[in-house]
Amino acid sequence: MTVLIDTPLWPKHGTVWAHLVSDESIAELLAFAEAAGLPARAFDLDHYDVPVERYDDLVAAGAVPVPPRELVRRLAASGLRVLPRERRARRQRREAPTD
Repeated sequence: MTVLIDTPLWPKHGTVWAHLVSDESIAELLAFAEAAGLPARAFDLDHYDVPVERYDDLVAAGAVPVPPRELVRRLAASGLRVLPRERRARRQRREAPTD
């Protein structure tokens, strides 16, 4: 089991954000996040966006700190990475009105 967290560098909504991923499976990521009390709305198809305020808690819970480039490299190598064009398409399908 390897859950990875990158350095909180991404500013938005008055804080700085990190990304939490698994290089094994989405199921592993979801289970880790649930145990850590992360809200479901923080999940974005292949990662969780987590505020800097949660960083130390998540590392203490077992997330392995890595630089952002390593996180992306390992996520891509796992086959779990959702590319930006795929992300847009999946979001559009999720948000499409149903009759």
